[in-house]
Amino acid sequence: MEYFFTCPYCWQRISMILDPSEEESSYVEDCEVCCRPIEIRFVFSGERLVLFDAIRMEGI
Repeated sequence: MEYFFTCPYCWQRISMILDPSEEESSYVEDCEVCCRPIEIRFVFSGERLVLFDAIRMEGI
């Protein structure tokens, strides 16, 4: 599933592919625009995305 969100650093709208088969996930992904690290967290309930967070990595 493609999901669009705003980078917490450069405020550009970017997208990523989320896999609904991963019920819950957390990892670090670099912004495709400014290349700064973003902590991504998401939770699915079945095929429905119920939580998505894109968080700045503190101290970076």
